[in-house]
Amino acid sequence: MEKDRLAAFSDGVVAIIVTIMVLELKAPHSADWSALIPLAPTFASYALSFVYVAIYWNNHHHLLYAVSRVDGRVLWANMHLLFWLSLIPFATAWMADNDFARAPTILYGLTLLLPAIAYYLLTLAILRADGPASPLAGALGREVKGRASIALYFCAIAGGYFVSPLLALAIYVGVAIMWFAPDPRIERTVAGSRDQR
Repeated sequence: MEKDRLAAFSDGVVAIIVTIMVLELKAPHSADWSALIPLAPTFASYALSFVYVAIYWNNHHHLLYAVSRVDGRVLWANMHLLFWLSLIPFATAWMADNDFARAPTILYGLTLLLPAIAYYLLTLAILRADGPASPLAGALGREVKGRASIALYFCAIAGGYFVSPLLALAIYVGVAIMWFAPDPRIERTVAGSRDQR
């Protein structure tokens, strides 16, 4: 199957997710600068979620660029990822509206954990469709960063529950920093495939 429709549909869903998130930023009714202060948690939540959605879009783009073929399993794995990503606006809004309280911050962690698992499953489905000898299989190797992210999300959720929501937020930010640049292994694969053309 062609991967272009999969990529185009995914791009459209991500664009809608970002649009829904930004609609939660309501302008204050006052014209004073001080009216922006109560919006700080909402803006911080939006910024973190925007970065996460951008990270997924960026890595998803590179992943699909390096793929030679997709099958039905890949299509469903991709829909699974998009489903969990589509819940990020809800969790972002609840966390922002409640000033990073314990329960909303833990739910936010779950909405980061589940797309991470789904992305990992998507990579497995792609590797199965592309074959073990594909350039992407060589680039991904054992996928340590993906597994580490999943473990860190579990730690963040537990830390947010037993210690403090601020600990959970710190770990969420740390994982985002870890993934901010696209996976260099895939970058090299993409660059190699361009050079061969």
